[in-house]
Amino acid sequence: MDAAILLTAAGTVVAIVGSNIALIGWLRSDMKSFENKIENKIDSFTNDFRKEMASYKNEVSKEMKDFHGRLCSIEERNKRK
Repeated sequence: MDAAILLTAAGTVVAIVGSNIALIGWLRSDMKSFENKIENKIDSFTNDFRKEMASYKNEVSKEMKDFHGRLCSIEERNKRK
């Protein structure tokens, strides 16, 4: 075999391995930034959801108190009769 063929084969292997290493490094960094963006969106959604659920809980609690008050007044009216 010629030395040129061996050098060409070795150069090709080095180029392919080098490009694969660069591609894997780029993909890892891109995936990490993507994960961070998704994590921030999930955290934001979770906080918004918790706030909404707290407001719904307060509204239901208020309605329960109002209903209880109305029920007590109806019972008082019926006891007197």
